[in-house]
Amino acid sequence: MTSTDAATEGHEAAALLEHTRAVVDPELRAALQTLPRPLRRIAMYHFGWEHADGTPAAGQAGKAIRPALVLAAVQAVGGNTGRAVGAAAAVELAHNFTLLHDDVIDRDTTRRHRATAWTVFGIPDAIVVGDAMQALALRLLADDGHPAAVAAAGRLATCVIELCAGQHSDCAFETRDDVSLAECLTMAEAKTGALLGCACAIGALYGGAGPEEAAAMDAFGREAGLAFQLIDDLIGIWGEPATTGKPAGADLAAHKKSLPVVAALASGTAAAAELAELYRGPLDAEGIRRAADAVDRAGGRDWAQTEAADRMARALGHLSRAVPDLTAAGGLLSLAEYVTRRSR
Repeated sequence: MTSTDAATEGHEAAALLEHTRAVVDPELRAALQTLPRPLRRIAMYHFGWEHADGTPAAGQAGKAIRPALVLAAVQAVGGNTGRAVGAAAAVELAHNFTLLHDDVIDRDTTRRHRATAWTVFGIPDAIVVGDAMQALALRLLADDGHPAAVAAAGRLATCVIELCAGQHSDCAFETRDDVSLAECLTMAEAKTGALLGCACAIGALYGGAGPEEAAAMDAFGREAGLAFQLIDDLIGIWGEPATTGKPAGADLAAHKKSLPVVAALASGTAAAAELAELYRGPLDAEGIRRAADAVDRAGGRDWAQTEAADRMARALGHLSRAVPDLTAAGGLLSLAEYVTRRSR
C-alpha cells in the first residue's frame, strides 16, 4: 500500500468513526440516562460527558472502533445500518464495562487524558457501574425488537465470558515466569479479538447474513483484534504520553506480560535475560527505558510488527468468505487499516 493509499484509508476510517460517534452517542446517552442517578453520574464521567461533580463536560467517549465495526459489517452484507445503531451501542457499552474493570485491576490512574473512575469515585463504585453497563448492554439487545437481536444477545453474552477468561489469564501471567507466546496469543484473542469479532458478527446478523457469513465475520474481527492488540502493546511501551493519555512505559512499569515482552523473553538472547532480570524488581524511569530497549534488542518490537501484518492478512482471507466482493467492505477494510497503523 502506498502512502497515498494509506492516507485515503485513514481519512475513510476517520470519517466512519466520526459518523459512528454521531449516531451511536445519542443512543448511549439515552441508555445511560436509564441508570439510577448515582450509577449514571459515574458512567457519564467515564464516557467523558460529565465532570466528577456532575456538570457537563465535552470529553471524548473513545474511538468508537467496535460500534463502527458493527455498522460497517451491516453495510458490507447489504443491510440497513440505521436498524443496527442500538446493537452498536450495546457493543460499546460492553467494551466500556471491561475498561472500568480493567482500570481497577491494573490500577491505571488515567484514561482518555483524565483520572480513571475508580480513582475519583472509589473501587466499589467503579466495579458496580461496570456491572450495570454490562447488564444495560444486554437489555438494549433484549428490547431491540430486531429479528437478529436474540442471536446477538447470545453472542455478546458468550463473548463476555470469553473476555473474563482472558482477563483471568492476563492476571495469572503476572505471577508466572514461564508464560509462552502461544498462551499470550490465546489470552490476547480472548481479551481483545473476541469482542471485535463479536462486533463484526453482530453487524453481519443485523444485516441479514447467515450463520456461515457471521462466523467468517467473527474470524475476521478476531484476527484484526489480535493485530489491534499487538499495535496496542507496542504503544503501551513506546507510545507518547501526550497522545496516549498514559505515562510512558506504563505496561512495563506494571510488569505486564504483553505480546512484545513475551516474544522478547522467549528469544533466548542476552537482551531477554536482561529484561527478565529487570522484571524481577520495581522499575523507575531509567528502568523503564532500559526494559524498553531490551525488548527492542531481543526482537520483541520487530516480531510484534510482523505478526500484526500477518494477522491482518489472515483477517482479509476470512472477510473474503463473508463478502466475496471486497469493494462492498470498504468500511471494514478502512477500520482494519486504521487499527494497525495508529499511534495512540
